[in-house]
Amino acid sequence: MCFGRCARCIGYKLLVLGLLSIVANILLYFPNGETRFASEHHLGKYVECLHGILGGGFLVLIPAAVFIGLHNDDCCGCFGHEDCGKSCAMLSSVLAAFIGILGSGYCIIISALGLSHGPYCFTHLERNWMYPFTEYLFEYNKWSACQEPHNIVQWNVTLFSILLVLGGIEFILCFIQIINGILGGVCGLCCNHEEWGAVLWWAACSNCIALSLYFAHRLLRMLYVMKTAASWPALIKVR
Repeated sequence: MCFGRCARCIGYKLLVLGLLSIVANILLYFPNGETRFASEHHLGKYVECLHGILGGGFLVLIPAAVFIGLHNDDCCGCFGHEDCGKSCAMLSSVLAAFIGILGSGYCIIISALGLSHGPYCFTHLERNWMYPFTEYLFEYNKWSACQEPHNIVQWNVTLFSILLVLGGIEFILCFIQIINGILGGVCGLCCNHEEWGAVLWWAACSNCIALSLYFAHRLLRMLYVMKTAASWPALIKVR
């Protein structure tokens, strides 16, 4: 088992996460699938920061491509030693991982700011486009203050939460690859002892899978709680 295989495993995960970030950011531009709000410039300032397209997207796809191609990279070596060239390739992947950390960190920060700041919407009280909320995430009775776009609060909270979780998983995976790249550079791309290579590879990949499942579970649980709590006022009115 090789450190390069672990990097390839991380690379495929980053590829999927990066594409999902791009899709989620694009959806933020079109609330409820409508294009008129984007054309009329009635979008929140954090929606236009391209944190999912640029940060969690392209800046993560770059290291993903590097990690995927790392295992099949045929290094000529240095001074006739092939392992030396492969070790340098693993160490160079650390730089690519830092690019992914910068991109995912940008995605996390903007997503958190977008969640805390609230949506930009047309309110029925002020009859104007504004940011009507200060504390709103768990005060669902205030969400009806936004008239347009319809269900903009739910739309923004869901997509910003998804981007926050995706950015967090990308950040963790890139951090794991930094450790993997340093170990691979020091020990050589492939461990001399097959058993230790297998242990390290399975440990890193299992951690990636466990962290991904944990964050996905937390996101689904949070969205379920928010949806359930938001439906209580409607149930009370019906009764």
